[in-house]
Amino acid sequence: MSGTTTPRAPQRSAGISPKSTSRETPIDVRVRLAALWTTIMIIVVFVDLFSLYRADIRANIEAGKMFIFEIGETFLLGVIIYVGLPTLMIALSVLLPRRVLRPLTFVLAPLFAVTIIGGAVGEMGYYVLGSGLEIVLLAVIIVLVARWRAPQAA
Repeated sequence: MSGTTTPRAPQRSAGISPKSTSRETPIDVRVRLAALWTTIMIIVVFVDLFSLYRADIRANIEAGKMFIFEIGETFLLGVIIYVGLPTLMIALSVLLPRRVLRPLTFVLAPLFAVTIIGGAVGEMGYYVLGSGLEIVLLAVIIVLVARWRAPQAA
């Protein structure tokens, strides 16, 4: 033989047909929402973490200021509420009934988007990029929830 090979028939795993491996199982809307909220919050954490590498941010923190706010009990409580609500949406997306989750999402996602846009004004490129990604993901959440229909009664 001069270097030619004969093609082999594809091997099959026991019990798996080629048809079943080519189809993907649809992902439940609740799981998609939880994944999107998780991704948003990871980006939020990284953008804020990277901000600590900036001398101007560190100097403001050292002086007890964050933007126009005095860093103290009230500010820190507000920050926990601010990041706590979208973080809770990760679990609430899976746990709440659809009739409660939809209106909650329609209120929280746009509200969070507005604050992200406001925070990105005048910021550096990394912050604007992270904020842009967060806005896109929030838009996907809103569209996904808007298209989420109630299950049909059997």
